[in-house]
Amino acid sequence: MKLHREGYLIIIIAMVLLSSIQIGNYYLLKITEWNWLFYLLTLTTITFAYLVVQFFRIPKRTFTTDINDIICPADGKVVVIEEVEETEYFKDKRIQISVFMSPLNVHANYNPISGIIKYVKYHKGLFLVAWHPKSSTDNERSTVVTEHVSGKEVLFRQVAGAVARRICYYVQENDNVEAGEEYGFIKFGSRIDLFLPLDSTINVKIGDVVKAKTTLIGKLN
Repeated sequence: MKLHREGYLIIIIAMVLLSSIQIGNYYLLKITEWNWLFYLLTLTTITFAYLVVQFFRIPKRTFTTDINDIICPADGKVVVIEEVEETEYFKDKRIQISVFMSPLNVHANYNPISGIIKYVKYHKGLFLVAWHPKSSTDNERSTVVTEHVSGKEVLFRQVAGAVARRICYYVQENDNVEAGEEYGFIKFGSRIDLFLPLDSTINVKIGDVVKAKTTLIGKLN
């Protein structure tokens, strides 16, 4: 396991603040023999330190894919599978699959298919809770479309949540990408929306707990 580069500065700042709190905790409580409160606050600072570090963790995972596989782009839980009208790029009906990421999930995002990036756009927006029906169109978000070798296209969208305040993505139009390569990161609770062709095979169902790169979302037919 390694730590994501987006977390380096946040982790350093958090550790400095938590260390300062712990030093104050020691001098104000331990020395004055308020032992029970000292140990309680010590446990709290250790817990916060653990949560900050684990949020930016990147576990090592091995995976293999077939050329038509659509792999899961994020850790989390499947909260939406439905046929919808995609209005930003395709302007037609697609299958939407949404994965909600809690603050306890790994928040790195990965390309679901291999191909050429045809469209990238960032949108400023609101910070509704990530499971809100309008979060996909009203929240801060980024949209990426990849064209598969078959000519079919898959749209995937990072959506900020009520806590998330920064979406990071690292791809540009005309980039050649491979399924499973990292393409972005969302800081704190959020979601990923996938918009697939209607004839795609879907391998997940609502409520499934999924993992980036290792869960097969479906296949392009």
